[in-house]
Amino acid sequence: MNKSKGNSATQEEYLKNLQRRQYRITAIQVLIFVLFLLLWETAVQLSWIDGFIFSSPSRILKTFGSMWADGSIFLHTGITLAETLVSFALVVIAGVGMAVLLWYNTELSEILEPYLVVLNSLPKSALAPLLIVWLGANMKSIIVAGMSVAIFGTVLNLYTGFREMDPDKIKLIYTLQGSRKDVLFKVILPGTVPLQLSVMKVNIGLCLVGVVIGEFIGARQGLGYLIIYGSQVFKLDWVIMSIVILCIIAMLLYGILNRIEKKFLTR
Repeated sequence: MNKSKGNSATQEEYLKNLQRRQYRITAIQVLIFVLFLLLWETAVQLSWIDGFIFSSPSRILKTFGSMWADGSIFLHTGITLAETLVSFALVVIAGVGMAVLLWYNTELSEILEPYLVVLNSLPKSALAPLLIVWLGANMKSIIVAGMSVAIFGTVLNLYTGFREMDPDKIKLIYTLQGSRKDVLFKVILPGTVPLQLSVMKVNIGLCLVGVVIGEFIGARQGLGYLIIYGSQVFKLDWVIMSIVILCIIAMLLYGILNRIEKKFLTR
């Protein structure tokens, strides 16, 4: 009994130390960020750097406040976020579907795999101008640009994960007179959910990158448009504010998927 209580106390102390360590890490991260903002603002105020070129936290807040007042910041942020979420959803659906198709048809996978590798290696910024020409300067072309950054890597990663699934589990399904369809739905898809979630965490950032690249070239709204237009007319407060908002969006979307992954793994 005493040994059991001792183990319980030791475990509780370990968990408390782990929690304190996490709090300490978070506090240091916040402190570094606050010190960076203070140094940035101080450098501008003391003319160590040019505020017109490098902007400052106070100028960014002022710009954000003025765009908040006229509602334009909601329009640009909402459009970029919507395009990112749509492209991400399509990447998930198309990526899983194509990976399943390649796993199901070995001959097709051998034919297409070299092309997928080449397309995945191709700089996606080179495709964006063509997409604008082919599809027009509209939201559809920007969504496709967002998809193009993530789709090929998704298919390759998922297909590789499907092929590396535990062969003993697959043999067990066949031993029990199961079909290839049973292997897919009872072993492959459930067994690779952690991999799918991990790939999604990467893809959400890639889709955001692709959408911004598309907005650079063929948009009249969105944070990418604000960045490119602001740099052209030397409204650099717009540029840096948009970059900050993009960072916040990326962190929030990644955080949501990370929490979903943790809940799934815990369960």
